[in-house]
Amino acid sequence: MARLFGTDGVRGLANSELSPALVLSLSASAARVLAAHDRSHRPVAVVGRDPRASGEMLEAAVVAGLTSAGADVRKVGVLPTPAAAYLVAATGADVGVMISASHNPMPDNGIKLFAKGGHKLPDGIEDEIEAGMRANGTGPTGAEIGRVTEVDDALDRYVGHLLEATPQRLDGVRVVVDCANGAASLAAPEAYRRAGAEVIAIHAEPDGININDGCGSTHLDDVRAAVLEHGADLGIAHDGDADRCLAVDAAGELVDGDQILAVLALAMAEAGELSGETLVATVMSNLGLHIAMREHGVKLHTTAVGDRYVLEELRAGGYTLGGEQSGHVVLPRHATTGDGLLTALRLMSRMASTGKPLAELAAVMRRLPQVLVNVPVADKSAVAASEQVREAVAAVEAELGADGRVLLRPSGTEQLVRVMVEATEYDVAQAAAERLAGVVSVAS
Repeated sequence: MARLFGTDGVRGLANSELSPALVLSLSASAARVLAAHDRSHRPVAVVGRDPRASGEMLEAAVVAGLTSAGADVRKVGVLPTPAAAYLVAATGADVGVMISASHNPMPDNGIKLFAKGGHKLPDGIEDEIEAGMRANGTGPTGAEIGRVTEVDDALDRYVGHLLEATPQRLDGVRVVVDCANGAASLAAPEAYRRAGAEVIAIHAEPDGININDGCGSTHLDDVRAAVLEHGADLGIAHDGDADRCLAVDAAGELVDGDQILAVLALAMAEAGELSGETLVATVMSNLGLHIAMREHGVKLHTTAVGDRYVLEELRAGGYTLGGEQSGHVVLPRHATTGDGLLTALRLMSRMASTGKPLAELAAVMRRLPQVLVNVPVADKSAVAASEQVREAVAAVEAELGADGRVLLRPSGTEQLVRVMVEATEYDVAQAAAERLAGVVSVAS
């Protein structure tokens, strides 16, 4: 049977694969497992959601599951995922549940779980929760059943936390923020305005249906156009649950997660905040980031793809900055997960403190052409064992030298091998990627 948990919780088509019955069982098991270490008090759970329509239905199932396991529930309403994680830590809750499918289209939804302290779960705990869903047993009755309360000041507490983590006021900064008609629609404009910025908010009117619909961090055309229309200094684009942030400069040019990491790494190194003079990123980070960090004396540690692996490396090494090209950026001294609003505030703080436009700050890193080819294969393991593939990769690496990079990676969910090549020129990267794709296809 396939594993229930993916790389970031449990996702699926709401009311189909992700049914209320499954969510109720999942939530009850999570409450039992995550509260098992401390029987001294009734467990407490924080529950938040993004505004997609199915969230109302699934919130009811989550609350039923948690309370049936004896957990008291604090409902925080529609808030970004990092806000839910923060409130788990800030309130001392034992469990956190965020109902969101992030950047996925509206018909999907998902369940993200947090342990005490607001931390994402390791694989072993997820497996224990999944196993617990199959266990039979009686739940509490009478006064032992969990109770439910609404947290009215959740948004204000989260925004206050963000402002405390923002080192410089943003007076004079004009920003367009695309809220993806998602969880950031109230929080992001409020936070940026309270930090001093002039804010133009777009796609900030969620109706339960329009989340991520042609907007947000996966669709940048609208934020580009709005920046140019309003003469803004930059644009910020969030995804549906606001755990990521991409930017565009005053000319509408993309500033991706790698470039944001480069800007923040140098700012933190200058301020003495970059622990170990080290940045953590994934193997898919652009070679330009590696080059820029090397030139500025910053070490770059790489992990497998996925923000959970970045988080694991940050915690293991005690590092203070990490993230992904997609715009998931983690600042562990202020957040236990990727926080798109915190990222944007820190980026704009750097602009305000230096007086430099975003384009100039982002120019510290040259984004090298990167070509990715997905190759359907019959057997991923055969490709990994192929001497022919290893020789082909070695030959391309020798041709590219220090000015290029090759990465072959099997898909975690499909019979695909992803071939990624970077080079100083796009045509060179494309030709090398297509050549390797051909070898991979034959070898499988």
